Amino acid sequence: MEINGYTRLCGLIGNPVEHTLSPVIHNTVAEEMHDNLVYVPFHVEQGNLQKAIAGAYSLNVLGLNVTVPYKQAVIPCLDCVEGLAEKIGAVNTLVRTENGFRGYNTDMMGLYRAMEEEGIAFEAEDMILLGAGGAARAAAFLCAEKGAKRVYLLNRSYEKAAVLAEEVNRAYERDCILPMALSEYEKLPEEKMTAIQGTSAGLYPNTEDAVILDPAFYQHISKAYDLIYKPEETRFMKLVKEAGGEAYCGIRMLLYQGIIAYELFLDTKVPENVIRKVSALLQEKVKG
Repeated sequence: MEINGYTRLCGLIGNPVEHTLSPVIHNTVAEEMHDNLVYVPFHVEQGNLQKAIAGAYSLNVLGLNVTVPYKQAVIPCLDCVEGLAEKIGAVNTLVRTENGFRGYNTDMMGLYRAMEEEGIAFEAEDMILLGAGGAARAAAFLCAEKGAKRVYLLNRSYEKAAVLAEEVNRAYERDCILPMALSEYEKLPEEKMTAIQGTSAGLYPNTEDAVILDPAFYQHISKAYDLIYKPEETRFMKLVKEAGGEAYCGIRMLLYQGIIAYELFLDTKVPENVIRKVSALLQEKVKG
């Protein structure tokens, strides 16, 4: 594409951002839709977040994505926050408005679209959620939002799990999130459930890690969605499959949260043929 005086700038802020695949999504969509837009990553050091947001607005940046460790810390820097993101208490997409940036959470929407595509149901279901950090936070709110009956929230720190469970249960006015220490997995009911893996265990290059290695745990799982997308098949996914379950990686969540963010940046709709092209490129990047 030709960069000129009319080119709009979007980007990703976080620390680190060097291995992000978000530019693949946004720059491919922009090229396919003939939008005069460039998307780049911005490495923002701790302590510089507020200045980075103010600087981006002053530089007429159209929109930003936000990744770790700033999804919660960015909220005080914004002019306003959309209702769902406010309820979750985490923001990953900033859209320029007249008075500042407005915050959204497309992680939750992207995860739902990805899991729905794999035929994974939520309503009236019992589920397992591993982790209580940034990505798992969106998953916990998604489970409650979509009507899960019970969500067994397992985390290394019981205290952190309990805080998240209390926030979600209060937001939805029902006790659907049940906090547990990770070591208590043997207390799970015998039934088969859908599991969401929301920790960083198994993330490249530590591909042989899994948050739980005991094969007995995986007897509880019928379907599993790992929010990690590299490697394409994590140790967690392998263990699920060895126990007879179905397992999916997080590449579709990455795809859809990015597509939804792009649509918010430009107030547009990305057609399915473009989404398919971006999906194929992401798959190549993950395998490479």
